[in-house]
Amino acid sequence: MPDPVLRIRDRTITVGGTLVMGVVNANPDSFSDAGRFATFDRQLAHAEHLADSGADIVDIGGQSAITGRPEERDVDEAERVVPLVHALRASRPDVLISVDSYKPVVVEQALAAGAGIVNDVSGLRDPRVAQLCADAGAALVIMHTLRPPKVDLQDPDAYDDVVADVARFFERTLARAQQLGVPREALIVDPGPDFTKTPYQTVDLLRRLDEFRRFGRPLLLALSRKDFLGAITGKAPRARDAATIAAVAHVAAAGGSIVRVHDVAAAVDAVATVETLTGRRDIAVDHRLPDDIRHEPPATD
Repeated sequence: MPDPVLRIRDRTITVGGTLVMGVVNANPDSFSDAGRFATFDRQLAHAEHLADSGADIVDIGGQSAITGRPEERDVDEAERVVPLVHALRASRPDVLISVDSYKPVVVEQALAAGAGIVNDVSGLRDPRVAQLCADAGAALVIMHTLRPPKVDLQDPDAYDDVVADVARFFERTLARAQQLGVPREALIVDPGPDFTKTPYQTVDLLRRLDEFRRFGRPLLLALSRKDFLGAITGKAPRARDAATIAAVAHVAAAGGSIVRVHDVAAAVDAVATVETLTGRRDIAVDHRLPDDIRHEPPATD
């Protein structure tokens, strides 16, 4: 199968390898950042740091995905997200900006401010989101979930076969997005690790990612610090970075994907290493390592 081509406004990208998407949580109750970036200046500095660390895409969200809590008001979410999109577009014009929202009011304003991708974690519950993407020429991420945002579901019996059930969802929803005006080349498929899935179901899904490649679209995998990694390692979110990088390497081995992570620099290095070892990238025959990185500098204290 040929590498998927992704259209984002005036750009066309062939996603042969793995792109890295950095996460900016512009909200006070992120499950892993826990308000570490509580001010606009800190959020913008973090977004710029992610871009400078090699992120292909910076994903900005103004509402936590933590379940069992009320949704943010549209106006509050927009006030968090839109100024950040505008400022990042001005300071880092080459980086692709994604807005993590499923609310038409937020999406419309973020697209006007310069976002090129809408990351809809609702499973396209509101058709206006697709219509706004179509009008703006933006790309649209469609994520699988069985419940509305902010509603938990951890049911071992929720699926007859998690991969087959998620694939049937994409068959319907990709067709619906196209009917609403979004070209197939602008669609991204997110199987939704951990979203309305137990750790076992998420692991099963990640073991069988090849079964989603038949759609011919890039796969977005939000892997960073997720619950399934906690189930594997027994560690809290911010202690799951090593496990996250292992999951990134698993995805990068096949290519054609986008990985959404908090530690962009580590993910960029992991992707580069995997793609070199699997033949997607090369090292020059006569390459010599510069002296300044062959050895650690001597200690000064």
